Amino acid sequence: KLEGAVSGLVSIMNPMKAIGRPIALIMILSLLLAPLQTAGAQSTDSQFFPETGHSVRGEFLRFYKRVRDPQLLFGYPITEQIVSKDGRTVQYFQRARFELRSDLPEGQRVQLSSIGQATYQPADQLNLSNTAGCDAFPSGYPVCFAFLDFFNLHGGAAQFGYPISPFEFHANLIVQYFEKARFEWRADRPEGQRVVLSDLGRIYFDQLGESPVHLRPLNPMDATINAVLSLRVRAFVGKSVTRPSGEQTVFVIVQSQTGQAISNATGKILIHVPEGGTEEYFFTTNSAGLGAVTFNFADQKRGEMVLIDVFVAYQGLAATTRTSFRIWF
Repeated sequence: KLEGAVSGLVSIMNPMKAIGRPIALIMILSLLLAPLQTAGAQSTDSQFFPETGHSVRGEFLRFYKRVRDPQLLFGYPITEQIVSKDGRTVQYFQRARFELRSDLPEGQRVQLSSIGQATYQPADQLNLSNTAGCDAFPSGYPVCFAFLDFFNLHGGAAQFGYPISPFEFHANLIVQYFEKARFEWRADRPEGQRVVLSDLGRIYFDQLGESPVHLRPLNPMDATINAVLSLRVRAFVGKSVTRPSGEQTVFVIVQSQTGQAISNATGKILIHVPEGGTEEYFFTTNSAGLGAVTFNFADQKRGEMVLIDVFVAYQGLAATTRTSFRIWF
């Protein structure tokens, strides 16, 4: 058919000189083949996310787009589709992990990993005296107030699983864990936007010991990949155990969702000294994303734990973490 089409077009151009026909034939072939090549290159089964430098494809992409606000519920992809350390075909997102289950029927092969269940660690509970705005669930924990509104609006148990904890305090945030997610209450956000999902996808990625190579953007030359969408903060002390009096240094590492160092992030450190109250210090990260604070303490009781809360802010984003050391000898 292609030869016939070319022959027909060439016959129309008979008035052209013979020497020009080879060039004309090449031009015609190029015009005929170009639409075929373009159609093959523009696949609707793949979407690249320049915010993190990764793509979502096939069944994972269809699952991603099935919800009304995928960026709110799942976040951006932080890896490609990979074979996880647990042997499953998965893709990590900021707030979720997709699993491909070939043993399930068409349309049900993509499942959400139970990352809430996997990352949950009990903390101080917030006891409710009024449960009028709550719904009960088979897991034995209620979902209440703004958390319940968010839960019902965005898919309920089918999306998040059942609650597996009560309201708890984690790093000075009120949170509630579900099988597949963690809700946070953020009083610093506008009304109607105060419930957000924790970035458990990256936490679970680290918890399983996945290779950091998977986090590397596919196209690091794309300038938009450097957009900072969320902060990852880690803190540690120079000495995990100390004498009752001495000097201690707190180190804080601040990175973006792709692991890039964040410079000029501002931070506050609250040091809860058992014998002396709370001390406050401030820092700014350097080009390596590192901030540090050194302080002195004296006459602490042996066996006491010194808790340290870290708060970091950068371009409207905020993150917290906690570290500690013990007075030992």
